[in-house]
Amino acid sequence: MAQLQVIISGGFSAPYQQMLPQFEKNTGISVKTLSGASQGTGPKTIKAQLEAGASVDVVILSREGLAELVALGRIMPGTDTDLAIAPLGAAVPLGVTKPDISTVASFTEALLKANSIVVPGSTSGIYLTTELFPKLGVTKKISIKITERGSQATSLLATREAAMAIQPSSELVNVTGIDFIGRLPNEIQLLQIFAIAITKDSTQVEAAKKLIQFLTSPAAAAPIQNSGMDLIKR
Repeated sequence: MAQLQVIISGGFSAPYQQMLPQFEKNTGISVKTLSGASQGTGPKTIKAQLEAGASVDVVILSREGLAELVALGRIMPGTDTDLAIAPLGAAVPLGVTKPDISTVASFTEALLKANSIVVPGSTSGIYLTTELFPKLGVTKKISIKITERGSQATSLLATREAAMAIQPSSELVNVTGIDFIGRLPNEIQLLQIFAIAITKDSTQVEAAKKLIQFLTSPAAAAPIQNSGMDLIKR
C-alpha cells in the first residue's frame, strides 16, 4: 500500500481534513500529515522542516510560501496546482459583542478599541504587520501578539488572552471558543491562494498526483466553501 507524506499549513487544513478519509477509502492510499506554517521564522515553517530533512511527498501552503520552495529547488516542476482562495477575516472570543468591520473606517475603529490583537507569523501576519497596519496608521496604537501558527492565535482568542484575531477566514470558521465576525473589507483584503505541489524528492509521485486530482475535483467544492474559502475558477 502506498503511503503519502503530506505537510500542510493552516489555511487549507479544514477542507483537507474533511476530505482525507474519503480519499484514503477511495484509493487505498494511506496518508501521514505533518503541519507547518506557510512562511515566517522558526523551525516549524514548512521550509524549515524540509531543509531539516523532513521526508515529504506533497506540500500544501500559500502561494507566497510555495514560491520560496520553488526558488530553493524543492518542488517538482509543473506539479503546482491552486486549490482554493482564503480571504482574511476577523474573530472575537465567544460571547463577546462583534464589532462592525464592514468598512475600512469601522475596521480601523475596531482595531483601536481592541486591547490586544493576535495574528499568525505566516503570510497573513506578514501582510498585516508590514503593510496593512502601517497603512491604516495604527501600528503604534494597538497591542499586537504574533504567534507562530494560526491555531495558536485562535487558542489565545478562545481563552480571552486576546480581544481579536485576524487571519485567513478558513482558520476562524467553525473553531470552538471563538466567534467569526466576517471578512475584511475588499479595499484592504488579502486573498491568499492555497496551492498543492509535489516535492522534488518524492518517491510516491503517482499517489501524489491522485491526491491533487481528488482535492481539485468537484467533491472538494462543498468542504472548501464550508470552511470559509472561495473556489478557484477552473
